[in-house]
Amino acid sequence: MKNPYLLLTPGPLSTTNSVRQAMLRDWCTWDNEYNQLVQDIRRRLVGLATSHKDLYTAVLMQGSGTFCVEATIGTVMPKDGGKLLIAANGAYSDRIVQMCHVLGIHAVVISLDEREPIQAEAIERLLQEDEDITHVAIVHCETTTGMLNPIEDVCRLAKQYNKITMVDAMSSFGGVPMDVHKLHIDFLISSANKCIQGVPGFGFVIAKRDELAKCKGNGRSLSLDLFDQHDTMEKDEGKWRFTSPTHVVRAFYQALLELEAEGGVDARFKRYEQNQKRLVEGMKEIGFEALLDEQHQSPIITSFLYPDDSNFTFQDFYQSLKKRGFVIYPGKISEVNTFRIGNIGEVYIEDIERLLEAIQQTVQLKEVVRA
Repeated sequence: MKNPYLLLTPGPLSTTNSVRQAMLRDWCTWDNEYNQLVQDIRRRLVGLATSHKDLYTAVLMQGSGTFCVEATIGTVMPKDGGKLLIAANGAYSDRIVQMCHVLGIHAVVISLDEREPIQAEAIERLLQEDEDITHVAIVHCETTTGMLNPIEDVCRLAKQYNKITMVDAMSSFGGVPMDVHKLHIDFLISSANKCIQGVPGFGFVIAKRDELAKCKGNGRSLSLDLFDQHDTMEKDEGKWRFTSPTHVVRAFYQALLELEAEGGVDARFKRYEQNQKRLVEGMKEIGFEALLDEQHQSPIITSFLYPDDSNFTFQDFYQSLKKRGFVIYPGKISEVNTFRIGNIGEVYIEDIERLLEAIQQTVQLKEVVRA
């Protein structure tokens, strides 16, 4: 079945026909065949995350990526004596701050402008000043803007001061090469419907085994207890504690196979990067300016400034592109007016060329109408 439009978003995103078709079969959550599928997914995820596979494990968790972030924060942080340093420069790091307020977790926040990358120097100053900090959290790709934050520098610093590290790699894992062990990441969080190109329904955490083992009893929620979820999956060989999204899990397995067939994360990163660079180049030719400098820009999603045109409205622009077969994202920052275009998912350079042509037609049509 052909989709009426291409999703140019940071997820959910456009998937292959074969990923969607994988959901046509029903599965039993107690069946050994299904549980072995889950175990294979867990092994494959750890293999994508690091070459030090014996040191890490994968935990799958029902719900959106935000569920997994909250499960991680709410389980990893001790109920007594812990303090979390949150590096914030966008809506998704702000969401971690909100989680801490709701869960009663003691946190300190370094807040930067959404258009600035996290500064490792600021992190180090706070680590030196506040010895009560036990954990550090950072968002890798802030899809608020498309910013790619320097997780290598931040996590390395955190380890110099003996802190536990948590990285929200929701929109980057599977699409940007990384090794959690080399990056000193203790807990990495992502979701099925991002760069691995599955569909929404669950997320996952790549956790360092010895650090996860210390989290027993920390959970502030029954359903979002990361330790208990992992404990059940280990003891019962792939069994989830509560009903799992079976169709979504099977689709994700197909997506993992397709990632491998494409050439792995390096090949997918190359495709995404090619898409993003051509997008920015073409948009500039049409008259649109990217929000971020190239050196801070991720290959995942790009924010563009509204044009110098008092008659421009995002809703009109959006609807015009949707009619031409493309769905884009509104802006999310407060300081300036922007819209966002993603280039991940089942999207190729020829799709970007078609999008640019559609944008050019939209701009020309508006100029004719105004004239």
